[in-house]
Amino acid sequence: MELAYVCEWDKRSKSTHCPSIPLVCSWSCRNLVAFTTDLKNNNEDKDISHMIHIIDTEHPWDVYCISSGHTEVISCLEWDQSGSRLLSADGDGQIKCWSMSEHLVNSWENILLSSVDGDPIVALTWLHNGVKLALHVEMSGSTNFGEKFSRVKFSPSLTLFGGKPMEGWLAVTVSGLVTVSLLKPGGALLTASESLCRLRGRVALADIAFTGGGNIVVAASDGSSSSPVQFYKVVVSVVNEKCRIDTELLPSLFLRCTTDPLRRDKYPAVTHLKFLTRENSEQVLLCASNQNGSIVECWSLRKEGLPVNNIFQHRSPVVGEKQPTILKWRILTTTSDLERVSAVALPKLPISISNTDLKVASDTKFCPGLGLALAFNDGSIQILHRLSLHTMGVFYGSSTASNAQRPGEESAIKRQRTGSPTVHFKALQFSWTSLALVGIDNHGKLYMLRVSPSMGQVLEMNTTLRHLLFLLEYCMVTGYDWWDVLLHVQPTMVHNLVEKLHEEYMRQNLALQQVLATRILAVKASLCKLSTATAARACDFYAKLLLIAISSTLKSLLRPHVLNTPDKSPGDRLTEICAKNTDTEIDKVMINLKTEEFVLDGPPLQSLQQLIQWVGDFVLYLLANLPNQ
Repeated sequence: MELAYVCEWDKRSKSTHCPSIPLVCSWSCRNLVAFTTDLKNNNEDKDISHMIHIIDTEHPWDVYCISSGHTEVISCLEWDQSGSRLLSADGDGQIKCWSMSEHLVNSWENILLSSVDGDPIVALTWLHNGVKLALHVEMSGSTNFGEKFSRVKFSPSLTLFGGKPMEGWLAVTVSGLVTVSLLKPGGALLTASESLCRLRGRVALADIAFTGGGNIVVAASDGSSSSPVQFYKVVVSVVNEKCRIDTELLPSLFLRCTTDPLRRDKYPAVTHLKFLTRENSEQVLLCASNQNGSIVECWSLRKEGLPVNNIFQHRSPVVGEKQPTILKWRILTTTSDLERVSAVALPKLPISISNTDLKVASDTKFCPGLGLALAFNDGSIQILHRLSLHTMGVFYGSSTASNAQRPGEESAIKRQRTGSPTVHFKALQFSWTSLALVGIDNHGKLYMLRVSPSMGQVLEMNTTLRHLLFLLEYCMVTGYDWWDVLLHVQPTMVHNLVEKLHEEYMRQNLALQQVLATRILAVKASLCKLSTATAARACDFYAKLLLIAISSTLKSLLRPHVLNTPDKSPGDRLTEICAKNTDTEIDKVMINLKTEEFVLDGPPLQSLQQLIQWVGDFVLYLLANLPNQ
């Protein structure tokens, strides 16, 4: 790991900042990072503004600040699957939905609001839309994108007529209440609340995961390591235009450190509770801490055979010979004593963890998606393997006691000390390809870290190119932003990456090529900008994107005189005319366009002659002046 950049806040007076208030951050698939800070107004402790800041990671010098209007500390931030809407929840039970205004990153508006008055929110998530991919490292050499990134059968949390997923969000409150807000097709909000169980208790920590069958699983803890971590199944449905919530108690667990006589009272508080992935409710990460240290445990839910007493061995033939089973939590691994953990970040890359994929990933040193990050009170960050919890990489912050290189670990990032020894990260988030890590320290300063695909291990150039190509293809297929992949592309790699990306694209079927046509041009353009030798090609790719947009706009205006006619449509004839006139004789193309008989999708040609003339002249003017730009 190494530092990419730091966002300083030089204009902010330290006397107006509240470092003691918890901070949260969230990273969207568009590579937008939202995080919170809290500012005192007029140096009065009672008057505090709870701010939400949104930055585009590619342009971190432009920070868009939103005065959230929350009356209490913001406890949760969650992006939706498209990265265009943001949920914020606070300590007073208010949940706000923010949306881009006219698709502008620097313009946000509050469009929806729900609340559970006076009940602080401890966990928040959007309902699952049923879309899930699995990334297979074993198939990274395959020529078919469908084999590399397979669609996993996964049911949405709630479906409308015809199987369409219903949008909405779910939250868990500190009093043990689960509240759901559903977005109806007309724009109205349908809300409901229900207790997690009959005996409601305090919920200090909670997390939410989804199952393939469309159910929701909530993990909850009261904050004490001696208390059990409870799990609940939540089913959301709509009955007679009303939202209904059904809950069911699932098997619970006790932390291993509390059952060890030597550590029973050593770590009294549970400070972090996270499912390893949102789509897997069968693996959970727990962190117990005291004032100076922490311990991390990874648990897995497994189905085990239920032993039957000899008295009941002689069963009726009707029952069958199948042994009864029971679900039980088993500990996978645990760490030794660590420095106190201040923040946890989990990977979002949906890498397959089958034995074959894990072996190939180990052999090729492909690490994205396999590591989770822990931030410590001494300012350092460690990346641990998500299953074995062994250390994969270390970053030493400016306030770490020792900045010297340590045996068997990455070299330290030596920087001038910018803060006191108490500076540490209070919020961490991985990017969607796990190649970048953002941290917010307790003074509201943002750090962007590069996370090497091989975790610093030396690789051959061809292997490095294959890893980066694999992740670029994943971003192309999913539509996610690929800025974090570009962080690791050297100028000497650009030409090879562009050529290999084009080769893989041409091997796909025509239907997929048509879907990815504009995405691959955008990826190529961003790659070519990284090298002076290929900068001119980037202009060509951007110009081609403009031409495709113009062509699509023109074709959308045109339709045949009679539907289902065997003749070609005007859009097809326009394509033929452009193909025949490969030279720069714009006048001839214009004459051919005017002689064609087009009908708009609406009134006939005669009534919209001026509009057609204006659109045609404007587009041809753009085409004629394009070489001069």
